[in-house]
Order: sequence, then C-alpha cells, then structure tokens
Amino acid sequence: MREELIISGRMNPKIDPILHAWGWEIPLYLFLGGLAAGILFFAALYTIRGKEDMYPAATKWAPFLVPVILIVGLGALFLDLHHKLYFWRLYTTIRFESPMSWGAWTLMIVTPISFIWCALNIKLLFPKWDWKYEWLKQLEQFFLKYKIALSWIMLASSSILGVYTGILFSAFNARPLWNTSILGPLFLASGLSAGAAVIIIMAKEHAERLLFSKIDLMIIGIELFLIIHMFMGFRASTAVQLEAAHLFLGGAYTAPFWVFVVIIGMIIPAILEFLEIKKYKIPVVIPASLVLFGSLMLRFLIAYGGQASRYLY
Repeated sequence: MREELIISGRMNPKIDPILHAWGWEIPLYLFLGGLAAGILFFAALYTIRGKEDMYPAATKWAPFLVPVILIVGLGALFLDLHHKLYFWRLYTTIRFESPMSWGAWTLMIVTPISFIWCALNIKLLFPKWDWKYEWLKQLEQFFLKYKIALSWIMLASSSILGVYTGILFSAFNARPLWNTSILGPLFLASGLSAGAAVIIIMAKEHAERLLFSKIDLMIIGIELFLIIHMFMGFRASTAVQLEAAHLFLGGAYTAPFWVFVVIIGMIIPAILEFLEIKKYKIPVVIPASLVLFGSLMLRFLIAYGGQASRYLY
C-alpha cells in the first residue's frame, strides 16, 4: 500500500481560475481598432495641414476602409461577449477609471465620424453622386464648412482609440505581462505603422508612398525602442514580472514573438523601406504586408502571453 500526503489540491485539473479567458476575438478587435485609428490619424493630420490634394490616399481613399474595419472589429468583440443582449449598458454611464468605458465611448465618436468622412468624399467613388434630400445636402455643406474642426476631433479621438487598445490590457493588474504602461504607446505606434502600411499600398503617387515609407520607418524605430524598454523594465522588476518576461525571453513565446513580430513584422520591412528610400525598386506591397502581419501577431502574442503569465502562489 502506498501512502501519500496531500498538502495541496492544485494538481487537480482546472482547480485554478481559467487563465485563457480571451480567444482570437479580442486581439483581432484590438488590431482592427488600432488599424482604423492609424488611418484616421493620418487622414486628419494631413487635412489639418492642408495637404489633401497632395496625399489623396491618406486623406481620402484609405478612410473608406475604416467603417468596414470598425464593423468587423466590433463584430469580433460582440462574439466575445457572454451577455450579448446587454452590450448597450456600456452607454448608460461613463466610468473614467474604466478603460472599457473609455473605449466604448471613443468608438461611439470615431465610428460616426468615419462614416461622415466617407460621405464627404463619396464622389470619388461615384462621380455622379447627388444627395436625394435637401437636408442631406445642407448637412454635407455644414461638415465641409467645419471640416478642419472635424479633423481635430478625429485626430484626438483616433489617438485615444489607438492608446486604448493597449491600455485595455495594461489595466488588468492580475496579469504581470500586461501590467506595464508601455503597452498603450506601443499599441498606438503599432496602429500608426499599420495605418501607414495601408496608405502605402493604396497610394498611386511615388511621393506619397515615399513619405509614408519614411514615416513607417520612423515608427518602427519607436516600436523597437518601446519593446526593448518594456523588457528592460520587466527584467529590473519583481519576480513575477521576471517570470512574465521569461515567456518571451527563452520561454514558449520567444520564437513566435521575435520571429513573427520583431524580425518579419519590423526589421525586414524597415530594411526594405530603407532600400526603397535609397531608390532601389522594392514592391511596396511586400514591406507593407509584413508590417500588417507583425501588427496582428503583436496583439495575438501579447493577448495569449499575458493570459499565460500569473502571480506566483
């Protein structure tokens, strides 16, 4: 007969709280939210600077994608909700200490603005377009008159949306990997880089592609700095954050993160964009697509890696 002394029930399956509470829906939603924020940010910025005609892909064409991107992203978020019929309760109150409340209300601003922006440029798609009702024509003239003011609102709200996609994670202090203030700026930079990549793909003029290649190259440098700074902070912190950092510095997420996000999603596109700036013929779709892939993988790996991190018992 074998005698065992049981001092803990932790070896029993599912005795601990579920760690992987979020599936693919949340990182996809955060990627699409960041992408929409990046596109709208540049559209607003260059409209404010009076360069709409100089950079039409950024200010006119790329924003047509945003309503679709937001609808798909919000659809993914809706699939993740357990109480789907009560999502409207987010809009019955404002909680300044809640990132989800900030995100819900920011999307309430950004989404209609994206539709308005598309409506103001709809004649690009349909040259013979004419509003059927007089009140719609008057509404169009009103927004055209105050387009700069609308651009400032879009610039601010898209910036908040981009930062929110990272703060949504960092507000969860129970997950050591997410418990860092770097995620907000990192996800904003990643969203801006993804937005620049879409503009590069859609731009027809070489000057516009070249400008956004330079912008993307600069943003990639900022992303790499933030990633290094984030892991340096973890390495100089407590034991639980050392364990969290180990997931990406020798643990299960090391190869996917450094290969898919850093090398394929940042370093290779940066090299290709640098060569393009130096007048080498590089198909722009290649670095831009790699940037989008890296931005998507960043959300997925941070989402799953964060749920795998935990405080020591």
